[in-house]
Amino acid sequence: MLKTSKKVILSLVATFAIANSAYAANNNKVYAVVNGESITNQEIMMLLRNQKVNFETLPKEQQKQIIDGLIEQKLLSDAAYKTDIPTRTEYKLELDKAKKSIAFQFWMRDFSKSIKVSDKELRAFYNENKSKMKSPVELKASHILVKTKKEADDIIKELSKSSNLKSDFAKLAKTKSTGPSGVNGGELGWFTKEKMVPEFSEASQKLKKGTITKSPVKTQFGYHIIYLDDKKASGTIAFDVVKGRLQQDLLQKKFTQSLKVEALKLKKNAKIEYK
Repeated sequence: MLKTSKKVILSLVATFAIANSAYAANNNKVYAVVNGESITNQEIMMLLRNQKVNFETLPKEQQKQIIDGLIEQKLLSDAAYKTDIPTRTEYKLELDKAKKSIAFQFWMRDFSKSIKVSDKELRAFYNENKSKMKSPVELKASHILVKTKKEADDIIKELSKSSNLKSDFAKLAKTKSTGPSGVNGGELGWFTKEKMVPEFSEASQKLKKGTITKSPVKTQFGYHIIYLDDKKASGTIAFDVVKGRLQQDLLQKKFTQSLKVEALKLKKNAKIEYK
């Protein structure tokens, strides 16, 4: 359990450092200046990051409220700094801790810049894990959705006599389907099994191209008659498609490993007491 926890911690540190390297360089837009001190986009992002809010997309009034809040915070901070607080022992102890924490963050950012992943490494990793680089089966289908099983049975019976199944299916979808796709002849486009409710996906996957379900498919929405337009088999995802994601994964992996090595070196010369 302890080993797993250490791996998780190192992984989080790696993610932070790699992301922070680009983060610091791209967040220096100034929104206000208070007594010569700037309020930057970086400060706003730090304030909002746990709320998953994009500052730039907020209404102007809300943006101003946030900036005004930071202005007030800076003014109050300046006032606090002019009191006797900076002379207190507890303040100095906390300041030392903060200095080390900030130094650690800068060190991680610098250390992450030294970690590189070559195209050769990416290719090797891709080839080693090719069996996992699979695109899912995709289906292209149309459906007619009705409220009762009898309605569905009647439609299936009517379609079983059709000499032009696709055309007749589309016509019935437009006149009888209660689903939103009815106006388009029931067409749903391409989808993977995860995109549809299980009963619908299971029935669709069993169909051959150009055929319909022989019995109604019941789901939480009602009764479906499904027509399979086309099917794409599962295949290997091309290297160029996953290259960016693989690069981030390998960077994090190498960073975590390198960080562990550095920590072990320091441990050898450190005085550590477990209590």
